[in-house]
Amino acid sequence: MLRRRRGMGLLGAAAVGGVAYAAGNKYANNRNAEQDQNDQIAYLQAQQAEQARQAQMQQAPPPPPPAQAAAAPPSMDQKIAQLQELAGLKTAGVLSDEEFAAQKAKILAQ
Repeated sequence: MLRRRRGMGLLGAAAVGGVAYAAGNKYANNRNAEQDQNDQIAYLQAQQAEQARQAQMQQAPPPPPPAQAAAAPPSMDQKIAQLQELAGLKTAGVLSDEEFAAQKAKILAQ
């Protein structure tokens, strides 16, 4: 008489192999989905950084205009005219002696 084999048999091995294959596919699909999600997050972060940089560039004040040549100091005739005007204001009582002295010093220092 034939003895029956004990153990899994062909159908049992096929079932185990099918389960292992399905588990491996699920793991691979989850890894792919996770990688896709990580790529999407990285893309969105880069996009936000670019938008922040552009906003900062728009808010930054424009560079100052190039410096113009310093105004030439007043000539001696202009200084004399300013001193005469100050003397007239002092005589009229608009300026005190201290104010006159301070303005005179400022004009002569130019």
